[in-house]
Amino acid sequence: MAATVQKITLSSSRDIPFNKLVLSQANVRRIKAGISVEELASSIARRGLIQSLSVQAVTDTEGNETGLFEVPAGGRRFRALELLVKDRRLAKTAPVPCVVRERDSDILAEEVSLAENIERAPLHPLDQYRAFQDMLDKGMTEEAIAAAFFIPVAVVKQRLRLASVSPALLDVYADDGMTLEQLMAFTVSTDHDRQLQVWDAIKDAWAKEPYQIRRMLTEKTVRACDKRAVFVGLEAYEAAGGIIMRDLFQSDDGGWLQDAGLLDRLVEEKLKTEAEAIAAEGWKWIEIAVNLPYDAGRGLHQVSGTPLDLSAEEQATIEALKAEFATLEAEYEGADELPDEVDQRFGKIETALAGFEARPMQFDPTDVAIAGAFVTIDANGSLSVDRGFVRPEDVPPVTAKGADGAETDAEIDPSSPSVQRAVISIGGQTIAPEDDDDDVVRQLPDRLLTELTAHRTLALRDALAGNPHVAMTALLHKLVGDTFQHRFGTGCLEASVRHVFFPVQADELKDSPSARSVTERHEAWKADLPADDDALWDWLVALDDASRMALLAHCISYGVNALYEKADRYGGAITAHGVQQRLAQADRLARAGGLDMVEAGWTPTVANYLGRVTKPRILEAVREAKGEQASQLIDHLKKGDMAKEAERLLADSGWLPEPLRLSDVVATIGDGDGEGEGEAAALPEFLSGEVEDLTAPGEPGHLIAAE
Repeated sequence: MAATVQKITLSSSRDIPFNKLVLSQANVRRIKAGISVEELASSIARRGLIQSLSVQAVTDTEGNETGLFEVPAGGRRFRALELLVKDRRLAKTAPVPCVVRERDSDILAEEVSLAENIERAPLHPLDQYRAFQDMLDKGMTEEAIAAAFFIPVAVVKQRLRLASVSPALLDVYADDGMTLEQLMAFTVSTDHDRQLQVWDAIKDAWAKEPYQIRRMLTEKTVRACDKRAVFVGLEAYEAAGGIIMRDLFQSDDGGWLQDAGLLDRLVEEKLKTEAEAIAAEGWKWIEIAVNLPYDAGRGLHQVSGTPLDLSAEEQATIEALKAEFATLEAEYEGADELPDEVDQRFGKIETALAGFEARPMQFDPTDVAIAGAFVTIDANGSLSVDRGFVRPEDVPPVTAKGADGAETDAEIDPSSPSVQRAVISIGGQTIAPEDDDDDVVRQLPDRLLTELTAHRTLALRDALAGNPHVAMTALLHKLVGDTFQHRFGTGCLEASVRHVFFPVQADELKDSPSARSVTERHEAWKADLPADDDALWDWLVALDDASRMALLAHCISYGVNALYEKADRYGGAITAHGVQQRLAQADRLARAGGLDMVEAGWTPTVANYLGRVTKPRILEAVREAKGEQASQLIDHLKKGDMAKEAERLLADSGWLPEPLRLSDVVATIGDGDGEGEGEAAALPEFLSGEVEDLTAPGEPGHLIAAE
């Protein structure tokens, strides 16, 4: 016998005047969610009522229909229609399409209201993108789509941006094979092949966060905040055919420039154009470089210029600004906090006055004929020009009186030692690759050690210059050693400070806080020093004790040499014992001066450490700073990705590699060939053993005079 099939009977549909409708207490929606009633009213006004209301007749106590209908399902639509009536955009008697349910049905009104709300399925984001794309293809603008759905234009752009993702990845997302956040990360690039390569590389990996996808897609690009991009300008880059990759789903600091080669060419062309204009001033040579090393002018004599005279109008402007500054300062002298507009005005006045102080320099034509200029880009992306440098071979001979009164030819003694100027080409240094598959903790490369200790040397100079007591102790220590141990010395006082230059250094050294501090202090003293030798003596005699000690500390600081250097294999000027003794003394000096390389601004990055060492050393660094669990999060990555993730993990951790630590560290550093390989050599004391604490009891900041 065949089973009886129960047939479904649908409720009747009819139009009911709005003024005959009332909201039912059986409506389960009590809390506002989703789009507002106002937006829904605007949608109904634009598109009409898309879905009918579910109603049932209202009866009196005797069960007779009153002519009114209550709305248990569709309460938000009812309130939206009510708002339109209130705004007189809809007539009170306007017919409203309704589905009328039987009042005596076994199905409760609350069940109908609940079912209507919970059985609806939210639209898949990919379907929303495709609908937006169809509307765009049929003539609607992004702004019109946003207005039609009461959402920001940026949201429409984000959804449409999903079109830049490979269709294969869209299918993966549609099948729930990736999250929406991962899909959005792929939109930073329009290269479908590269997108698929990245997905194939990470889809089976344990870690496949959106930020990792973005990094892999942008690893060969240049950030828009890079100084080269700022120097050229994004408009010029795009005008030359360059493409800027943008991330519409999160802040990207202006995006990424996709064509690094084009950017470098534009930088070179603009630098050449600027150099040609500067060369028209008559300089003998112009040196162009995107990055100049710290102390690029070493071994060069620098001629002095005089600022151009101020015009009467400029002088009047300066006086007016100073008067306004003084007036505001007097008016708000007792105020705990300045009003925003006053604080901003102070800043504008200071900026304007600083602009007048940084005036162009005027040089003697004879100096211009033998001198040159460095043209480069500063850290902010602005053109930087340093004029007035004379090479040793260009210093003209001058006539001087000999001991017998006869005239002899002598050369001007440059202000710094005559050392061949180091030139750093565009593109930076070459770093030898390391074997990623080697699980052994390799020795640090010699060049990396020298670069790290260059950072420490510069920080030591800055710290020593700020501590005259320690500087005097260090000088006295040397003098006592020369006096009682008969060490070799030069000069009439048997004591001298020889400016120590760095044979190799990282690009960021010249922009480090220590470098800026040393340079600013040096320029401040240089501006006050008389050029004539006799006048200099009288000037020094007249100095107060505090200024004398500060100047002494500054001069002594230039003699600090805390550099690690590879010892000569067959004996020579640089010996393993000499380097060991040098670094042990530098460690003692750092302790006395309270040097902390973290406070001095050094932090581990891919460029200055993590990308230069083996994977085991990267993991060791993360393990020391963040623990074993953190190191396990990245131990499966390739070296490049591991270095990037380690940089993020170590940020603000205060971790330092052994050569930069104040504490005694036992490590092994070999006499390698630049790769960190080879036979072990004698180590610096702070790396190979304990350093004796030479601070006097009760005086942690003082050095003992003699060993």
